[in-house]
Amino acid sequence: MQTTKKDTRWMVSTALMAAVVILLANTPLGMIQLPVIKATTVHIPVIIGSILLGPAAGAILGCVFGICSVISNTTAPTLLSFAFSPALATDLAGVFKSLWIAVGCRVLLGVIAGWLWIFLKKLKLNTWLALPVTAFVSTIMHTILVMGSIYLLLATQYAEAKGVAVNAVFGLVMGTVVGSGIPEAIAAAVLVTAIGKALLAFQARQRAAA
Repeated sequence: MQTTKKDTRWMVSTALMAAVVILLANTPLGMIQLPVIKATTVHIPVIIGSILLGPAAGAILGCVFGICSVISNTTAPTLLSFAFSPALATDLAGVFKSLWIAVGCRVLLGVIAGWLWIFLKKLKLNTWLALPVTAFVSTIMHTILVMGSIYLLLATQYAEAKGVAVNAVFGLVMGTVVGSGIPEAIAAAVLVTAIGKALLAFQARQRAAA
């Protein structure tokens, strides 16, 4: 009976976090339009959900994030939306490449955040330190996965979209990792720490009362 209640609570909590991801992804705060690419804050509830509910929930939330990204880049395309939307791919290989970048990398975000949190807690790292470290590292890893996949899989198309030589793509990708990834990681560290600490305390009270 206890196991059934725990599983039901997990499913309901995951569904609620998925609703937050969807809501955020469909507001200007979730997908911030930049001149070339869409910066995102949708990864933050994915990380929080991974911490609270584990890597499996993180994978589900990352998948929801990825599907929202596909829809956003299909309905409101930008210069680099071909990398995130199968509908904009020119061949079958491009479809799978865009699905990996848009969805696969986001699934890995949730898995990485969940397991990193478990690892840090096993090291008995203080929660006030484990939360920002989990958020910062997983956000940076997410940026590297996305931009690294674009570089490895779509360097030629990226160069054409940016109007540069292919050998200049690596520098541009690294510029995005530093210029966009680090600010996103800092924001995630601050927000995940503030929100996550409160939710972890609430979760602990619920478990004690069960």
